[in-house]
Amino acid sequence: MTKRPLGRTGIEIEPLVLGGNVFGWTSDEKTSFAVLDAFVAEGFTAIDTANAYSRWVPGHVGGESETIIGKWMKARGNRDRVQVITKVGSDMGQGKRDLSAAHIAQAAEDSLRRLQTDHIDVYLSHWPDDTVTQAETLGAYDKLIKAGKVRSIGCSNYDEKLLTEALKLSSEKNLPRYEVIQNEFNLYSRDKYEGAVQDIVVREGLGSIPYYGLASGFLTGKYRAQADFNKSPRGKGAAKYLDEKGQRILAAMDQVAARTGAELAEIALAWIAAQPGITAPIASATSVAQLESLARGARLTLSQDDLRVLTEAGR
Repeated sequence: MTKRPLGRTGIEIEPLVLGGNVFGWTSDEKTSFAVLDAFVAEGFTAIDTANAYSRWVPGHVGGESETIIGKWMKARGNRDRVQVITKVGSDMGQGKRDLSAAHIAQAAEDSLRRLQTDHIDVYLSHWPDDTVTQAETLGAYDKLIKAGKVRSIGCSNYDEKLLTEALKLSSEKNLPRYEVIQNEFNLYSRDKYEGAVQDIVVREGLGSIPYYGLASGFLTGKYRAQADFNKSPRGKGAAKYLDEKGQRILAAMDQVAARTGAELAEIALAWIAAQPGITAPIASATSVAQLESLARGARLTLSQDDLRVLTEAGR
């Protein structure tokens, strides 16, 4: 593998970011520790989470994923050998998405406490908040960076207009710049990154770490009929992909799998990593076996013919 720069953050990572959305949800603490151990043993270092993971679970309040990651880093004594990417801005009980200065300041302290660390490597605006100005949000990050609590910032789910505005503000007002973007992007769903946003990423030298790389598990190939969606708690999320386009993509992936011997999940991640501007796809695992497959995907190089077949199938 070859390390790639994560935008201008000064961080270099291998082409896989471990998704922490499952920690404390479909992956208990013991299993999460095993997956995290396997991840770093494979040579990877970047872990993605958010303060809102996993608030959607009945009885959860958010912060469950950060708490597990914090316990793991404390137990392993490896904080200086991994990069933690977390997010702020989701509804944590205030009834709205929130990127106000006051909320960011408090949320950062809460995340630092749960992660048992003194700094966040990359802090992302999880969702846009149209109730506050981007200048207020960037100003809040400026204070955190100057205090040493955050190293770099980025944004998630931002379109061309919002990203352009943010970059312009950073330049004109000498505010911190979003150096990383995390939008949805996979073989099936490409419009949140491909095109205008991708052009900005390449032009401005941003790091891109897209989520839903496996389309809620659909691109693993295990959901090929309605009956399959009961196979896992996340299965229902994959149902929307089972249409003509989805079937076409699976057929193309099957062709590539037959030629390469790779599993479909590995092919899906390798395709993302080969796209312009991409630093690394995010993918989660609930077992060491799944993690090992993700690692193989990060090391897989597809031929130009295979990339073309896959790209055309998802148009």
